[in-house]
Amino acid sequence: MVRGGPRLDEERRRDMARAYLSGAGRYDRVRPGYPAQVGDWIVPKGARRAADIGAGTGLFTGLLVERGLEVTAVDPSEDMLAVLSTRLPEIPVVQGTAEHSHLPDGSMDLLTLAQAWHWCDHASTVREAARVLAPGGRIALVWNQLDVSLPWVHRLSRIMHAGDVFSPAYRPDFGPDFGPPEDVLVHWTQELRVPDVVDLARSRSYYQRASPALQQRVESNLRWYLTDYLAFDPEALLRIPYYTHAWRASLLHG
Repeated sequence: MVRGGPRLDEERRRDMARAYLSGAGRYDRVRPGYPAQVGDWIVPKGARRAADIGAGTGLFTGLLVERGLEVTAVDPSEDMLAVLSTRLPEIPVVQGTAEHSHLPDGSMDLLTLAQAWHWCDHASTVREAARVLAPGGRIALVWNQLDVSLPWVHRLSRIMHAGDVFSPAYRPDFGPDFGPPEDVLVHWTQELRVPDVVDLARSRSYYQRASPALQQRVESNLRWYLTDYLAFDPEALLRIPYYTHAWRASLLHG
């Protein structure tokens, strides 16, 4: 058993993941991007073709494009892909999943999953990656997490129910087809105004799958915490601490 990750049974995982089939506009506006150095670290030397799986609105896809790769974006949500196509109109999109990408065999040098490993079946995803990657190709996982080592951020994450996270000690299992995984951890901050922090909570799967009464309680608790308890001005610009954890592993054969 791999420890340090979200504890969701299969039915719950699928239900929570369905929250991201809509709401792309808000997601794109308030969700954090990714540090450029993570993109530099992930892309293999000489790579030409990449697939961003679970690409969403393209928050990570853009980093791959900036590094000169021919990128295909894959996501199950038409809503998310529509926003991505507005941001990156030159990028081909495929409606698919990590387990069933609909990409040709051996067609990619790099396959990335940014903020998507939580929501897929890991064994099936790794098998799909081994099929899609060319010999020597690389799989890479990336996720952003609130830096809960700071007490005020830890309480913020609890109010937002930001619990679908991996601990820094988590180590993904890529199976026998891939070499030993390597990782990097990058600390950084996102700037959001107080109303946008509330929207950040609204963009999370927990909120979207909750009852209206529970949604109202989350919003009320969050506003109280930020503006009453922490005494931020209602329009204050906050610096939200994050870290980005990235993993990479190379296909041993193809």
